[in-house]
Amino acid sequence: MPSQPADHDAFAELADLLLNVGRLVRARTPSDAAGVPLSETERTVMRLVDLFPGSSPSDIAERGRLQRSNVSAALRTLEDKGMVERTSTSGRGVAVHATDLADRNLAALRAAWGRELALPLADDVDAVRRCVALLTRLEGRLIDADPQG
Repeated sequence: MPSQPADHDAFAELADLLLNVGRLVRARTPSDAAGVPLSETERTVMRLVDLFPGSSPSDIAERGRLQRSNVSAALRTLEDKGMVERTSTSGRGVAVHATDLADRNLAALRAAWGRELALPLADDVDAVRRCVALLTRLEGRLIDADPQG
């Protein structure tokens, strides 16, 4: 069922809250948990590599709505930081995978984020789980959506 114009305010409020909560969580992440520092583009690339292991750089660019040249630059930097490995596939293809260092880095960040959010949300874990399910669906739909419309 298509959304109605009256729903758009709720969607706009959700987007605004997501952006601000993300900023607040990032700001509250203890520096010792941050591990390998990453730029915004590198974080986006790592999220997509985690969601879609073995993706090609072109797939990462398309899914992340990023310029192919920016993905290539981010992958070079991430490789230098030990966060990704690129392997050849058939033909001239390349598959990108997270390294053990990247997995440890993400685990440390997720543990820190979990500790940060546990206190303010401990009284409503069921709502948190429902929210996670909703946001997971939203992320998937946004990744899969046609960027033109």
